[in-house]
Amino acid sequence: MAMMVHSADSDEAELNTVINTTPLVDVMLVLLIIFLITVPVVIKQVPLVLPNASNIPTITKPENIVIAVDHDGNVYWNNAPVDFSELRPRFGQALLRSKAKGTPLPEVHIRGDRDARFEPIGRVILAAQQAGVPKVGFITEPRNEAAE
Repeated sequence: MAMMVHSADSDEAELNTVINTTPLVDVMLVLLIIFLITVPVVIKQVPLVLPNASNIPTITKPENIVIAVDHDGNVYWNNAPVDFSELRPRFGQALLRSKAKGTPLPEVHIRGDRDARFEPIGRVILAAQQAGVPKVGFITEPRNEAAE
């Protein structure tokens, strides 16, 4: 009679090649819950006190410079046509005159046509900034709902 001897290797079960995703799903659900709880705490706005808008009529002073830009991009210095290349030197001269007289520095008020492109208005602002004009403002009309 022959005796059957089994080796230890033959009793091993087959390898399990299927990935068990249950622990992965558990971890992902925990991370999702943590994310949902912490996001409202993390997202905060910077506490600011925003200014209130006020519509104060512009007080025209003689030393102020009014620049108008029409819808074609033409620039006018106190209603007189002017070229873009002349703006910076004229701003500088106006600042020097006011310093020599001891008067307040002039403000630049820009009147831009509603249909004007931004480029000519931006070039006026750039020229004023390069000349050292301390205050540039825009002249607008109050909103008239009936006119629109």
